[in-house]
Amino acid sequence: MIEAHYDWQIKHVDQPSTAAKDLAKSLSLQPMVAQILLNRGYDDETKASRFLHPDLSQLHDPFAMHDMQKGIDRIQEAVANGDHITIYGDYDADGVTSTSILYETLDQIGADVDYFIPNRFVDGYGPNKAAFERLIEAGTKLIVTVDNGVAGNDAIARANELGCDVVVTDHHELPSDLPAAYAIIHPRHPESDYPFGGLSGAGVAFKVATAMLDEVPQEMLDLAAIGTVADLVPLVDENRVIVTAGLQLMRQTDRLGLVALIKQAGIDPERIDEQSIGFGIAPRLNALGRLDDAAPAVELLTTLDDERATKLAELTEKQNKYRQKLVADISEVALKQAQDENHRDHPTLLIAGKGWHEGVLGIVASKVVEATGKPTVVLNVNLENGTAKGSGRSVENFNLFEAFDGQRDLLVNFGGHAAAVGMTAKADQLEELQTGFDQAAADQQLADQPKTKLTVASEMAVQDVTETLYDELRQLAPFGTDNPVPLFVFKPNQVQNVKAIGAESKHLKFSLVDGNQQLNAIDFGAGQLATVLQSADQQVKVVGQIEINVWQGRTSMQLMVKDLAVDGIVIADKRTQKLRREMFSNTDATYVFFNQHLYEQLQPQIPATANSWLLADAERLGQIKTTTMYLVDCPVKIEDLQTALNHVNAEQIVTYFYLKQSHYLLGMPDRAQYAKLFRFVQTHQNVDVGHRLGELAKYLQIETAQLVLMLQIFRELKFVTISNGILNQVKSPDHHQITEAPSYQRRQQQMETEKQLLYSETADLKSLLTSLIAHD
Repeated sequence: MIEAHYDWQIKHVDQPSTAAKDLAKSLSLQPMVAQILLNRGYDDETKASRFLHPDLSQLHDPFAMHDMQKGIDRIQEAVANGDHITIYGDYDADGVTSTSILYETLDQIGADVDYFIPNRFVDGYGPNKAAFERLIEAGTKLIVTVDNGVAGNDAIARANELGCDVVVTDHHELPSDLPAAYAIIHPRHPESDYPFGGLSGAGVAFKVATAMLDEVPQEMLDLAAIGTVADLVPLVDENRVIVTAGLQLMRQTDRLGLVALIKQAGIDPERIDEQSIGFGIAPRLNALGRLDDAAPAVELLTTLDDERATKLAELTEKQNKYRQKLVADISEVALKQAQDENHRDHPTLLIAGKGWHEGVLGIVASKVVEATGKPTVVLNVNLENGTAKGSGRSVENFNLFEAFDGQRDLLVNFGGHAAAVGMTAKADQLEELQTGFDQAAADQQLADQPKTKLTVASEMAVQDVTETLYDELRQLAPFGTDNPVPLFVFKPNQVQNVKAIGAESKHLKFSLVDGNQQLNAIDFGAGQLATVLQSADQQVKVVGQIEINVWQGRTSMQLMVKDLAVDGIVIADKRTQKLRREMFSNTDATYVFFNQHLYEQLQPQIPATANSWLLADAERLGQIKTTTMYLVDCPVKIEDLQTALNHVNAEQIVTYFYLKQSHYLLGMPDRAQYAKLFRFVQTHQNVDVGHRLGELAKYLQIETAQLVLMLQIFRELKFVTISNGILNQVKSPDHHQITEAPSYQRRQQQMETEKQLLYSETADLKSLLTSLIAHD
C-alpha cells in the first residue's frame, strides 16, 4: 500500500447544485465550471462575470494606497530638481521586475535615475546601512525601495541622518515598528483601507507607475505579471487583472530581453501562460540572484540593445543551468544523508555539508521536504569561520520559525516565518540544534498532525477528458494562490506503459486505461515509483490536473499528477534463480532471509542503511517498519513466511524466493530407488558415505541429493546407522512407513511450499501473500 501524501477533499462538482445550474445558464458556462466558481465564493452573476472577464477597468485607484500621493510628490520633486534617484530593489524575480518597472517609469519622465540590487551574499535582504551609505556618498539624493523596505529601520534612519529621503514601496508583512521613511506605500498599511492587500512587489511598483504617469502603463504589464506569478501572491482581484493582461502582452511582446529569455527557455510565445512564468521565466531570473549578482536581470528586462539582450539572456540561461546542476548535486547528497542511520529516525532533518552553494539551499531543503515529509534545514559548513549557513523549509502545521526562535543561543543569525527560515548556526553545535529541532517536533505534536487537505473538484473517468473540457476549465485561469487549478481524481481499471524517464530516471510516466480509452500521465520526481505501479497496475488512484501536450505538431490530453495512492499491499514478482549484486541496491529497505548460511554469505552486499532480517532471529529483532521488503530466499514452510510478514511491516513486497536447488522439481525418490538402497545396505558393510557418497550415488544410479534424503530417512527410521561417515545396516529393524520419517515430511512440506511460492502464476502468488497479510 502507498498512502496519498494529501487528504483528498472531493467536492463533487460533477453534481452541480441548482444555484450552479442557474449561474451556468446565465453566463453560458458548463454547470461544473459554475459549481467551481460558487465553491470559490463567486456566488452571484456579477461576481462571477467580473472574475471570468478581468479587464483594466477593475484596477483600483492607486492614490487610495497609503502615502501614494506623498511618495509621488517627493519623487516628482526630485525629478524637477534634477536630483539623483536610486531604485533599491531585491534579487528575486519579483524584486528585479519591480525595479525594472520603476526604473523605466522614472527614466520615461526624464529623471536622473539608476538602480541598485543588493547582493544576497554581501548585502543580504532589504535595506543595508553600508549600501545606503555608499549610494548616498556617490550622489544619491532620494532612495525608492521596491519589494522591500518596511523592515529597514536602521538603514533608513542612517539615510535620514545623511540627508537622504527614502520612499518605501513594499508588500511584505508590516512589523509593529515601522521605519521613519518619508513615505511608506503599502497596500495593507493600517492607516489606509486599500481595497486589495495581496499585491506583489511588482504590483505595488506598477501602481506607483500608474500614479506617476496618470495612466495605466500597459507596456509594463508583462513585468508586473512576471513578478506577480513569481511571488506566489493571490491570483484574484487586481492580480488576476495584471496577470491576464500581462500574459496577453507577453505573447506578442517586443521587449528585447524578454523575447531573448523566452527563446532561451524554449517557450512557445503563442502558448505562454502562468506556468510558463512559474516554471520557465521566473526560475531563470531567480538564478542570477541565487548564484551571484541579480543586477543583470534588470538590464535584461530594460535594455533597448538587441545584441546586449541576447548576451544577457545567454548569461541567464547559463546561470540557470548551473543552478539546476548545483541543486541536483547537493540534493542527491542531502537525500542520502536524510536516509542514513544518523538521520532517518529523526522526526526533523538538519542536513549539513561542506562546499555547498548557499544560494540554492532553500531549493534543496524543499526537495528533501517533498521526498521525506519532514521539516528540513540544509546548511553549508564553513570551517574557516566555524559557522553553518543555510535555509529551512517546513511542512503543513509545523511552525519552523518557532522551532528555532528559542535556540538563538546556538545561532549567529536567524530570520524567517512559519514555512521558511534562513539561519547561520555555530558549526560545532549542530547536534544540539538537531536535538532542539526534534524537541520542537514533539512540542508541536508533529507526529499527530493530520495530512494537508487537497481540494479535488470531482472524480472523473478517462473518457471524460477532452480538449473541450480543458478549454472550459481554462476560463478560470490564470491559476495560482487562492485560485488553484481544478484537480480531478481518477480510478482507472489499469495503468499501463509505466516507466521512469528523464535524467537519472527521476520522473514517472504512465497511461491510465479504462476499456479502450487511454490518458497519458506524468509525475515529476516520482521515477522511483515505476516498479511499484508496474506491480500494482490495478490498484492505482491518481489526482492531477488536465493539460494539453503539444509535441511535433500533435495535440493530446495528459494528466499532470499531483498525488497518487496504491490500495492494498504492492507485490512485485521478481522470482529468480540467480542473485545479482544490483538486486541489493535499495538503501531504504529490509532484506528477509530464511536460510542462515545465505544470510551470512550476502551480508557484505546489503547497503549499510538497509535492514537485514533472519528468521532465526525473529524474536530478537522485534517489529520492523520499512518501505520495501525483499523476500530473498524461499522458506521451508509457509508458516515461516507468515512469521516474516508478522514481523516486517512494508508498503511493498518484492519476491526473489531464490533457491539453489529445487526440491519440487527434484521430487520424491520412488519405491524402486528405496528398494535398491535397502538391498545395498543388506549386502554391504562399513560403507564410507562420508567420503565416497558420489561413487555410491553413481553405482546406484540415484541422484546425490536424493540419496542424501534417502539415507536421512533410513537413519531416522533406524534402518541404518551412520557413525563418523560409515554406513551399516541395522539387523532386524522395526517396521516403519517411509512417510513417518521427519525428513520425508519436511521434503513434502518443502515441495508444497515451492509449488505455491516458486511455480505458481503471479496472480496466484499475489493472492496468497495478500491472504497471509490479511490474516496478520
